Amino acid sequence: MTPAQPSPSRVSPRVELARAKVNLALHITGQRPDGYHLLESLVVFPQIGDRIALEPSDRLELVVEGPFARDLKGPSEDNLILKSVRAFAERAGLPPPTVRLTLTKRLPVASGIGGGSSDAATALRLVEDFTGIYLDDADLYALALSLGADVPVCMYPEPQIMRGIGEELEPGPDLPACGIVLVNPKVGVSTAEAFKAMDRRDNPPMPLVPESFDTLDQLTGYLAGCRNDMQDAAVGVCSAIGDVLSALEADDRVELARMSGSGATCFALCEVMNALDIERELRNGHPEWWIASGPLS
Repeated sequence: MTPAQPSPSRVSPRVELARAKVNLALHITGQRPDGYHLLESLVVFPQIGDRIALEPSDRLELVVEGPFARDLKGPSEDNLILKSVRAFAERAGLPPPTVRLTLTKRLPVASGIGGGSSDAATALRLVEDFTGIYLDDADLYALALSLGADVPVCMYPEPQIMRGIGEELEPGPDLPACGIVLVNPKVGVSTAEAFKAMDRRDNPPMPLVPESFDTLDQLTGYLAGCRNDMQDAAVGVCSAIGDVLSALEADDRVELARMSGSGATCFALCEVMNALDIERELRNGHPEWWIASGPLS
């Protein structure tokens, strides 16, 4: 006798953390004739992010919940998660899968930490596991890149080095055990405005990245010789970023503070044991900010 198949409501959903993408360093090294900026960046994916769950359903649908759900503009049909699932099905020669994807939006929207790109990449990983069909590396890379310049790097949430316009990727260094605190002042910053406000776009590249950093001091020592070339321009556009950086730099437990991406989220690196205390104290002093902490990797 064949066992009865579980109904969709009885199947446990597949759940994954769509990790934030943090630029520990971001060097703007040039600009192409088509206007795209050339960059070099060391990116990491801390254990902080949105939550995506996938479970069987009678149709393909997306449910959005969580503290930043209302900040996602437009109909859910336009969300990059559904676009990624449909694009995967088309490339794999499948009908769109009948699944419900639930996005718990914990990361601020348009905040310089790749939330939407990470959501799309995570959805691709989940739908591959659900269907049991895995695209080869070249096809998966091409599919991810078609969804956005930051989606390929988010497919493998581990330290990476980005070059070109972000599409040239190579493995990053091994990282030490350390903590990270992310802070966003909940004030929007326009990437286009920040780029426009930059003094120069032909800055020096990053120093050669070692294969590994054994201690937090080694990591922050290297990063001290790096930059985020968009930081000063973004602070000029959005002064609240400067307030966040000042608060982080005033804490002697913080080993290094910097803005990620085009802002407005900033990060602080610290010992693992200090991260939660820093988060709690910042929350007490600045209840209007979004703050999260966790291990760096």
